[in-house]
Amino acid sequence: MESFSIVMVVLVALVVFTIFKGVRIVPQGYKWVIQRLGKYSQTLEPGLNLIIPYVDDVAYKVTTKDIVLDIPSQEVITRDNVVIIANAVAYINIVRPDKAVYGIEDYEYGIRNLVQTSLRSIVGEMDLDSALSSRDEIKAKLKHAISEDISDWGITLKTVEIQDINPSATMQTAMEEQAAAERQRRATVTRADGQKQAAILEADGRLEASRRDAEAQVVLARGSEESIRLITNAMGTEEMPIVYLLGEQYIKAIRELAESDNSKMVVLPADILSTVKGMVGDKLKV
Repeated sequence: MESFSIVMVVLVALVVFTIFKGVRIVPQGYKWVIQRLGKYSQTLEPGLNLIIPYVDDVAYKVTTKDIVLDIPSQEVITRDNVVIIANAVAYINIVRPDKAVYGIEDYEYGIRNLVQTSLRSIVGEMDLDSALSSRDEIKAKLKHAISEDISDWGITLKTVEIQDINPSATMQTAMEEQAAAERQRRATVTRADGQKQAAILEADGRLEASRRDAEAQVVLARGSEESIRLITNAMGTEEMPIVYLLGEQYIKAIRELAESDNSKMVVLPADILSTVKGMVGDKLKV
């Protein structure tokens, strides 16, 4: 009787264990790949699932969430033989777990290599300036290049982003030196243009001053001519107008000499008229 009870307990335990083996609850965000006697059988969706105990086995538990793959930095040579450092990040989603686990040994490793290889090929067809300023173009070409390949593994490429794309340290130094030389060249050109404009303005100023001086001399000459004419009409002789004008200039010169800091004493002749006549006497006789 006691042995019978033991057998019954064992049988109940075996039934319970068998039922437990045949019931599978898949959490949300995952899919389980089932193998039956070592061969792919089915893919369990999230929720309650029934399988054949002892025959079916959960071989792989695959996430259906988006996976972020970091693509390591690598050296890439552009079309104009410049070395740049580039890395990226890829966002993928597994839509067919069976293909992902049976179609390739390690899909993450495979996708990383595909992205790196395609990135080298795409950047290799671009010049340095284009590579540095065309991230969106590189992104579009990169996504197009690998989407079809990874679709055979049941994986969808949601997007791929270029994180960094920078010249190498040696190239950065050369570019900084080139930029500094360009700034120096522009400064030299600007300074030369400024000096040129200043010289032109100075020459224009001298020209305008000379023109104004010439016009002033013409005005003064006309004034003197008009003065001589008026004095001649008033005095009626040829000698007196000249004597009058020379006397006026003579007195002006004596006054300026008296106001000079170096002058101590100025003596005016008693007969200024005779003095002035004596200055031009010989010319008047002629």
